Amino acid sequence: MVGTVNSVCDFLASRDWHNEVIVVDDGSIDETAQRVRAACEARPNLRLVSAQVNRGKGAAIRLGAGQARGDIVGFIDADDKTDIAGLDRVFACLADGADVVIGDRTLAATAIHIQRRFYRQWGSLLFRRILRWWLGMGDFPDTQCGFKFYQAGVLRTLYESACIDGYMFDVELLLLASRAGYRVDRIGVDWRDDPDSRFEPLSGSWRNLRELLRIRRLHT
Repeated sequence: MVGTVNSVCDFLASRDWHNEVIVVDDGSIDETAQRVRAACEARPNLRLVSAQVNRGKGAAIRLGAGQARGDIVGFIDADDKTDIAGLDRVFACLADGADVVIGDRTLAATAIHIQRRFYRQWGSLLFRRILRWWLGMGDFPDTQCGFKFYQAGVLRTLYESACIDGYMFDVELLLLASRAGYRVDRIGVDWRDDPDSRFEPLSGSWRNLRELLRIRRLHT
C-alpha cells in the first residue's frame, strides 16, 4: 500500500496537474490506516477516507469518488500492478474528448511483465465470454484492470444508477456508460501480476456471478 502511495505521489509531483490522492480504507483490521495517516503528514495532497465496515471494493470506490474534488476522478488498485505512468496516455485521451479511459491488458500496446497464474488466465477467458453472452459487452474484453479514469460529472451520473458494491462494480459502470453513449477509450498499460492476491477463486467467482446476474436483471 505505502509503496503504491509513494509511486503515485512521486509521479504526480513530476507533472503540473493539480491533484489529490485519496486512499480508502475499507474497514480493514490491519495497519493500513495508520500507515497512510503517517504518510499524509509528509504529503499534503494525500488524504485518507475510512469506511466503518467492509462492504466491498465497489462500495469503497464509491466512497472515495464521493470525496473527490477534481474534474477527473480515477481509481487504481493498491497493489501497484499497473504503472502509474500510463496517466500520460489517460490525459491525452481525455483531452481528445473521451468521457472514460480504461486500461486494457488485451491490447497489443500492453506490456505484461509478470503473467497471471494459469487458472487466473483461464478464468479471465471464461469471464469475457460470460460478459459477451449475458450482457453484450464484447467491446470490453478487460473490464477488471484496476486503472480507470472518468470525467467527474460522468462518474457521478453513472453512480446515480449503480448499485453493485463488490468487484463487479467495474462491469456495471462500463455497461451503464456504454448504454448512455459515453465515449470509452481503452489504452495499453504496463502491468504485472501480484502473487499475493487476496482473491479466492471459488468463493470469489461465485460472488462475482451473483453480482453479474443482478446487473443483468437490473440493467438489461
